[in-house]
Amino acid sequence: MAIRVRLPHLITRPGLAGTATRVALICVAVGAILFFTIGGYYYYRYGAIVDERLKHPLFETTAKIYAAPREVRPGQKLGPSEIANELRQAGYTTEGAAQASPLGTYGTSPGSVTVRPGPQSYHSPDPATIRFSEGKVESLTDDHGQALASYELEPLLITGLSEDANRTKRRLLTFDEIPHNLVQAVLAIEDRRFFDHGGVNYTSMIGWAYHNMVGDRKHRGGASTLTMQLAKLLFLSDNGTIKYKLIQIMVAFHLEHRFAKKQIFELYANQINLGQQGSFAIDGFGEAAQAYFGKDVRQLNLPESAMLAGIIQRPNYFNPYRHPERVLERRNLVLDSMVETGAITKDQAESAKATSLHLSSQSVDASEAPYFVDLVRDQLVQKLGERDFNREGLHIYTSLDPDLQRAATAAVNSTMHVVDEQVEKLYERKHRPRKGQPVETGPTAPITYPQVALIALNPHTGQVLALVGGRNYGTSQLNHAAANRPTGSIFKPFVYATAFADSVAGAQLTGHDEPFSQITMLNDEQTTYDVGNQEYTPRNDGDKYYGQVTARFALQMSLNNATIGLASLVGFDRVAGLARQAGVKSARGTPSVAIGSYSATPLEMAGAYTVFANGGLHLDPWMLASVRSPSGDVITDYSPTSKQLLDPRVAYLTTDMLKNVINAGTGFEVRRRGFTAPAAGKTGSSHDAWFAGYTSNLLCIVWVGNDDYTDIKIHGALAAGPIWAEFMKKAVELPQYSDTHDFNMPEGIQMVAIDKATNLPADESCMGATYNAAFLDGTVPTGTCSHPNPDKRNFLQKIFGLGEKKP
Repeated sequence: MAIRVRLPHLITRPGLAGTATRVALICVAVGAILFFTIGGYYYYRYGAIVDERLKHPLFETTAKIYAAPREVRPGQKLGPSEIANELRQAGYTTEGAAQASPLGTYGTSPGSVTVRPGPQSYHSPDPATIRFSEGKVESLTDDHGQALASYELEPLLITGLSEDANRTKRRLLTFDEIPHNLVQAVLAIEDRRFFDHGGVNYTSMIGWAYHNMVGDRKHRGGASTLTMQLAKLLFLSDNGTIKYKLIQIMVAFHLEHRFAKKQIFELYANQINLGQQGSFAIDGFGEAAQAYFGKDVRQLNLPESAMLAGIIQRPNYFNPYRHPERVLERRNLVLDSMVETGAITKDQAESAKATSLHLSSQSVDASEAPYFVDLVRDQLVQKLGERDFNREGLHIYTSLDPDLQRAATAAVNSTMHVVDEQVEKLYERKHRPRKGQPVETGPTAPITYPQVALIALNPHTGQVLALVGGRNYGTSQLNHAAANRPTGSIFKPFVYATAFADSVAGAQLTGHDEPFSQITMLNDEQTTYDVGNQEYTPRNDGDKYYGQVTARFALQMSLNNATIGLASLVGFDRVAGLARQAGVKSARGTPSVAIGSYSATPLEMAGAYTVFANGGLHLDPWMLASVRSPSGDVITDYSPTSKQLLDPRVAYLTTDMLKNVINAGTGFEVRRRGFTAPAAGKTGSSHDAWFAGYTSNLLCIVWVGNDDYTDIKIHGALAAGPIWAEFMKKAVELPQYSDTHDFNMPEGIQMVAIDKATNLPADESCMGATYNAAFLDGTVPTGTCSHPNPDKRNFLQKIFGLGEKKP
C-alpha cells in the first residue's frame, strides 16, 4: 500500500509566486500611472508658467548709474597700473583685443598709457597719452602732441537702477563671450554631462531619492543639472521635497525643449548668483569678473575662471574677500576636476594652483552708495517724470567720486564705535543706582544708538562727491542726509556773516562807534527776549557766561547769548533772510534762529556752507550730470545753479573766524585726532551733534542724532567731529584732494597781529601772546597793545589842556 505524503509548500509555491508577481506588476503599473499622471499634470501646468514667463525678456534692460569721471592732472600720485585698472573697470579693452569695446580701448608701454575713447564713451572720442615718472603723472598730451592741463577718464559703473531695495548687478553675456576655461570649469564641478543629457542626470537623481527617503541629508546632495539649477533660478524656490524635485525636472524638460544647450548655458551664466557686496547681489559671470578681478569676463585666466566656478556652490561661504583660504581650496578642487574631465593637463592645473587669488581692490560697489543712488532716482523722477528708465536702458551720469565714497563709508564704519561708547557710558550713568538706593530689577529701556549722515561736496562746483545716509542700509533705508533736523550751532556763522556784510556796506553796528570786526565786543550775559506773548531766555552750554567778549571768542566757544545778542543788533529777519537764500528754508526772524533752532537737512546745510567756502557764491548741491541713451546720445545735461549771496570779503572774514574754531575752539577735537590741513569749521551740539567744515577744495557735513528725536546729549565735537576728522584725513591722502592749501585772501582784507591781553594790534613792545585776525580795510583798530588809546590832540591842545583826551 502506497503512502502519500503531502508537501503543501512544494505544491503552493508556484501559485504564491504568480500572485506576488501580479501584485508587483500591478504596483509598478499603478506607480507608473501615478508618476505619469502627476508628472503630466506638473509638466503641463508648469509648461504654461514657463510659456508665460518666456513671453517677456528673461533679463530686463537696466538703467545704469555711473560715477563722475576721474580727472587726471600732472603731479598726481598715480601709476600706469592704476590707470589701466580703472579703464578695465570702466569696460575698456586693450588695444589689439579680438573684440574692441565700444566704450574704448587703451594701450600701455613703459611709463605711459594711451587712452582711446570709443563711440559709446561718455566723452568725445579724443585720445590722450598719460606719461608717468617717479610714481607721478608727468604730462598729458592729445593725439597731436599738444599738452593738456587735465584729462577725464571714463566714468565707472556704480549700479543698475533697481525698482526695489534688492539691488542686483548684472552684465549680460553671450555664450561666445564666455571664456572656454570658464565653461569647462563650470561643467567640471557642476554638471559634467551637460551637453549629453536631456536636462536630468538620472543616476544622480536615483541617489538623491534614496538618501532623501532614508533621511540622510549629509550624503543626498542636490543632483541638479545646470538646466535644473536654471529652472530653480528662474521659476522656483527650493524646499527640498520630492514634489519640488519633480516640478524642477518638469521645468527642466521645458527648458531643454525650448532652448539649445548653448542658450541654456548662456542663461545660467547670466543668472547664477556669485556673491554679495554690501546691499548689492552679484549675478552672472560678467558682473562677478568685474567685482572680483576688475576686468572684462573675456580677460579671465584659468585660475580666475576656476575660482568663479568654485563659488557657485555657496557664494557667501566662499566670499574671497572674507575667506580666501576656503576659496583657494575650492578653486584647486575645480582645477583637479578639470584634469579629470580632460579640460586641462595636470601641469596646467599645478601651475594655476601656484597662483594667489589676485583680487582687485573692492570697487565702489563695496562702498555701496545706496543712499546716493536712492536720491539719484528721486531726482530722475522729479526731472524726467515717471518714465521707465530701466526699459529705456538709460545711462545716468552722476557726481559721485568712487574713491571719496569709499573713504566716507570707511570713516563712518570705523568711527561710529567712538559715538556708541559715549552713548553706553551715558546710559550706564543714567541707570546706575545711587548710593543707598536698591538696584532696579525690572526691565529697563534699551539703549538707543544714534544714526549718522555724511555729505562731501566740491565747494566750488556743488558736486556731491560722497554721501552716507545711515549706519547700515540693510537695516534702515531712511536717508538721514535728506532728513530735516535742527541745525544747532553750525547755523551761527550766518549771524556773523550778516554783521560782516554791514561792515562791507559801511554801516556801523547798532550801539557801537565802529563797523563790526572780529574784536567787536559782545555781551555774553544771560538775556531774556520777548517772543510774542512768551519770554525766551537762552542758556549757554553748562550755564557758563563770560560777560564782555570779542566776536571772535564768541564764535570760537560757540556762546549762545553773545551770538543772539549780535543777531538782535543786525536784525533777526536779516539773519533769517540770508539763511533762506542759502537753503535753510525754514529759518524765521526770531531770537532762536541765531542758534539753529530751525531745521534743515544735512544736504541742505552742505549747500548753505558753500557761501563761506566759495567766496560768497552759493551753489545748490547736485548729483545728476547727464542722462544718455544706451548708444551715448545725450538726452539731457544738467548745470548747477548758483547765486552770489555774499561779498567775497565777507566770506573770507567768516572763514577766518571759523579757522579759529578748529585751531583753538570747540572744533579743536579734529586737530587732536590728527587732521592738520588748513581748514575752517563749526561744531553743533543743540539736540543733535553736527560738524560742518571745509578745506580749500572739499566741504564736509557730518550729522549724528537719534531717529526718535531724543537729545543725543553729546557735543558735536565728540560725536560728529571724530567722523569728520577721519574722513578728511583719508580724503587729503587721495591724489585729487592732496593739493589742499590755505584759503585765498581777497583784495580789501588785511591780516593783523592782535595782542591777546588787550585785543589791540601788537607791536614790537608787546610782551604777551598774539594771534592773527583778518580785518576789512579801514576797520583795523587804532592804537597798539603798548599804547591802547593814543592822544590824538595837537601840540597846542596838549600845552593848554584843550580838546578831549580819551581815557
